[in-house]
Formats: sequence, C-alpha cells, structure tokens
Amino acid sequence: MTNRLVTVFGGTGFLGRRIVRHQRAHKFSVRNASRHPDRGRKLFDSENGRVESALSDIHDAHAVARACDGAYGAVNAVSLYMEHGGETFRSVHVLAAERVAREAQRAGVKRLVHVSGIGADPASPSSYIRSRGEGEASVRNAFAGAIIVRPAVMFGPDDTFLTTLLYLLRRLPAYPMFGHGQTRLQPVFVEDVGEAVARCVNEAKPDTIECAGPHIYTSAALLETIAREAGLQPILLPMPFLVWHGLAALSELLPRPLITHNQVELMEVDTIAAPDVAGLSDLGISPQSITPVLQAMLRAAS
Repeated sequence: MTNRLVTVFGGTGFLGRRIVRHQRAHKFSVRNASRHPDRGRKLFDSENGRVESALSDIHDAHAVARACDGAYGAVNAVSLYMEHGGETFRSVHVLAAERVAREAQRAGVKRLVHVSGIGADPASPSSYIRSRGEGEASVRNAFAGAIIVRPAVMFGPDDTFLTTLLYLLRRLPAYPMFGHGQTRLQPVFVEDVGEAVARCVNEAKPDTIECAGPHIYTSAALLETIAREAGLQPILLPMPFLVWHGLAALSELLPRPLITHNQVELMEVDTIAAPDVAGLSDLGISPQSITPVLQAMLRAAS
C-alpha cells in the first residue's frame, strides 16, 4: 500500500464517492473527511480499512487542519445547491473553500484539487455562479498551485439529472422546457470526473481542467435523446424563465423543493467547455457519451 494519503472533503456525495474510489484505484490511501463519517464507513466498508472515515466540518479550521495533517493531497468536493440557515453559497463555496486551501497549505499538502463548475464567474448576477467564481479566486490565493476542476452537469447511476428527467418524461403528459429549450449543455459522466481528479492528484496537471462530455446538446435535443432511448414521445412545451422563477419561489417553501432558483439560473446560461481551457483529453481521458450510460440505467431499472 502506498504511504501517500489523500484527504477528500465531501467524499460521500455523488461525485465525492467516485473520487474516493478512483483515488484508491491510483493506489492512494484515502481519508474521507465528513460531518457524517458513518455514511463513509457504510459506503467504503468493502475497502477493508483502506479508506479512513474521519469526522470533520469544513466550517471549523481546527477540524480541517486535523483532516489535512499528514496528507500528500487534498480534494475539496463539497458543494451546496440550495441555501438553508447558515449554509449559504458564500459560506461553502468561498469561505470554506478558502479555509480548506489555507489549512492544506499550512499542513504541507503537495497537491490540492478544488472542484468548482463550468461557467463559474465572480461577476455573475447569480449568487450560486458568482460564489463558484469567487471560491476559485480564494483557493488560488490561499494555495499556490491549486488545481481547479470544473465539471459540466454530471450524469451517472443514482444521479439527480438523468433520473429526474426520466421520471418526469414518463409521468407528465407534456414536458415544460426551460425557455425554448435552446440552452446548450455538455453533460459529463461522473466516473470521468472522478478519474480526472485522481490524475490531477497523482501528477502535476494544468491549473484548470474543464470536464465535459463528447457532445453538446440544446436542452430540447437532450430531452429528445433521453425520451427516444426510453421509448417515449413527449410533447415539449416552451415555458418562459420568468414562470420558472415563480415556480421555484413556491417550490422552495417545501421541505424538499422540486426546483430552486439556482437550478433555473443555471439553465439560463450555456454550460459548455471553453475551447482555450484544458479538458479531459489533456488528461488522457476519452469522455463517455451519455447514450450507453443511459441505456445501462434503463436496463437496470427494467
């Protein structure tokens, strides 16, 4: 076993648990730092102790320092999609991200990978997108040589993307699109992102990597692709973004909102990889198309 240890913050999330497993495939020992370490123990019990689950809160500098102690690398895969109480986009994506970077630097961590998102922009009117951009800047200021990994929208088994779209397409007599369905997306397989992070930790890479799939879709074309694979013929109805924001305001009153302002704002802008930024191919990864993964998901559900 390698004596190189990687601490993963957010290692029980949709992307985080893939990051943990890809780190193990690269022969790293892994410390999964989480406020809920029991979840990590259940997820990674097949690793026979090769994944350590440690109690840590990214809002607590001392806890972050303990989690980074003795680590060769650190990955921050913590994200927030809806604000609640003291958990705000700024507190998680900016302040906590800076805290992880600062404590990793103090602990002598050699490689830090910070997971952000394609389209992160500190000048954006969207509080979510803006916090992502501000978080990248704070991480770079706190940790010299930090690598920023920006995924597009991610898909894969047990996701909230394809799974939700399939559920709605099967049950709604007509599917309301965001605007006229012309927003462009470049969905990426979550396993490809997990592997990209592992390769960034394993050896020096460009300071920014944008992870996107091999195909660009309009949101309408993506819905048609999903429906065709599922044997569905939905009616796609344009719906103005103003209406979506109204629905999001009502939805956010529920304990588990069906749609949030953040999700609507993300669908108002294209999320595709920039041609002048390094991508998966620069890491030697051939991105997986959405179709075979979707087909496997459909077979598993049948």
